[in-house]
Amino acid sequence: MRKYEVMYILRPELEQEAVQAIVEKFNGIISNGGEVTKQDLIGKRRLAYEINKIRDGYYVLVNFNATTEVINELDRVMKISDEVIRSLIVKDVA
Repeated sequence: MRKYEVMYILRPELEQEAVQAIVEKFNGIISNGGEVTKQDLIGKRRLAYEINKIRDGYYVLVNFNATTEVINELDRVMKISDEVIRSLIVKDVA
């Protein structure tokens, strides 16, 4: 298993319970073949630029160990989720 880091931005109009449920859903996908080492709910921030007329979003940063199958599934689910504005998964070199 390799170390990875994912940052994703959720829609700003979501309730806190909905944000927590989405974070738990993505962590469940990671835990199915990997392990979450660190999770940081950064909170609501202004985006650097508008995305589909959205100016704010909930930022979430997760460090984890996983296999490539888990990465592919996580990326697939994030792309089809309406709540996710943007996401980026990178290898953690540190």
